Amino acid sequence: MNHVKASRGFTLIELMLAMAFISVLLLAVAMTVIQIGKIYNRGITLKEVNQVSRTLTDELTRSIASSPSFSLSASAGKYAPEAWGGRLCLGQYSFIWNYGTALNNNNPNRSRYSSGSNVIQFVKVPDLSGTYCVRQPSGYPNISPTNAVELLDESDRDLAIHRIAVNSSSTAVDPRTGQQLYTVTFTIGTNDTAALVTDGLGYVSSCKTPDQLGFSFEYCTVQQFTIAVRTQNAVN
Repeated sequence: MNHVKASRGFTLIELMLAMAFISVLLLAVAMTVIQIGKIYNRGITLKEVNQVSRTLTDELTRSIASSPSFSLSASAGKYAPEAWGGRLCLGQYSFIWNYGTALNNNNPNRSRYSSGSNVIQFVKVPDLSGTYCVRQPSGYPNISPTNAVELLDESDRDLAIHRIAVNSSSTAVDPRTGQQLYTVTFTIGTNDTAALVTDGLGYVSSCKTPDQLGFSFEYCTVQQFTIAVRTQNAVN
């Protein structure tokens, strides 16, 4: 007598457990891919901020190091810090910048080009006479776009200067050579207003934390850099 072995299939419970396991696995894979994407975008943002900061550091270091010593007083016409941005005139070149808040708010006092685009973020322009730092009754002169170089254009992210401060002191002078030591501190980062935090003076200081509305892990970063530079021997 022949006996036929009965084949046994999956029960409904076994199928449900298998589907649940596969669903959890797919969800874990999806969450991992999303997290990797966020970390990648975060890395790109940090990379661009650091790349632009190196460009600004190199430009400011070279220009200050090749400049005679200069006074930071308003009457000297070399350094003009303003709430919306500022200007630093070093002889051969001048640096003009607008803060991100001034660009976002279309501040009427912000620096502009004399023609063409009026969007100035951080520009380096030839200015042998240093006229761009001399305030007239009508305000500071507009910037000629000829040979002006926008130093924040190299970034794909919406980056902006959020604050710059140039400092020195009477004790930072070499009595033998007349060389003056200056420190330049600048804050640079992304310019999405909804994701940024301002300090008591109205300057952007950081990104919002995860518990705050507008927090952006991927596309918001604010960093501060400080450089120290010594000028040439001659005093101007």
